[in-house]
Amino acid sequence: MRAIAMVMLSCTWLAPAWAAPDTVPGLWLSADKAAVIAFKACAEPKDALCGTIVWDKDAGTPDDACGVMIAKLRTWQDDAWRNGWVHDPRTRKNYKGIVRTRNDTLLVRAYIGSELLGETEIMTRVASIPAGCKAKETP
Repeated sequence: MRAIAMVMLSCTWLAPAWAAPDTVPGLWLSADKAAVIAFKACAEPKDALCGTIVWDKDAGTPDDACGVMIAKLRTWQDDAWRNGWVHDPRTRKNYKGIVRTRNDTLLVRAYIGSELLGETEIMTRVASIPAGCKAKETP
């Protein structure tokens, strides 16, 4: 039994380095490099996490997604933001969602029903927002 415990302790460095909830806020470049999403605390409720597109390669065109909220997740549980939704602006559909970080990688998983049946987009952290999005006029 003691040998098993020693092996398990020596292998802990092999486990993924999932981060704390405060590592998610910031700017993240989408996998296709077509958008930058800003993740931060939601305006309401303040303890939730929201993600909004702050740069889009299609800015100024009919396909412009600047300002679109793509995620709202209410709780941090089991090393991930959960209990909310993620939005795919290409299909204009909402899905259940989970957001995790590992180092400078953000994993956004969208799914229907079971998390096992979902799809994950891998984003990378960026330091700044490229020029492009303009503030949208409100009617």
